[in-house]
Amino acid sequence: MKHGRKIASVHLVTYIHRDSSQSDIRVGFVVAKSVGGAVARNLVKRRLRAIARELLKTEPSAKGFSIVVRALEGAASATFEELKSEFLSAASAALKKAVA
Repeated sequence: MKHGRKIASVHLVTYIHRDSSQSDIRVGFVVAKSVGGAVARNLVKRRLRAIARELLKTEPSAKGFSIVVRALEGAASATFEELKSEFLSAASAALKKAVA
């Protein structure tokens, strides 16, 4: 998280770092207690995992990157579509910057 690109949105902060030693993409999630109780945090994590799987299908150029997604307080009340649009737009923007 110290090195690489950081892109913030309303519900998420996405960190992307090129890791040339990795052949695959690595995705991690940080969902703090400030997001909500255990049920709300797990809901956010499940949604983010589903979105990350979709990213792997749509962005084959993402190999060799490490992505960390940190959920902010309002993420539990956000819809799946809102999280999806924020995550995918942040990831694609950061990937374009990192590849260039």
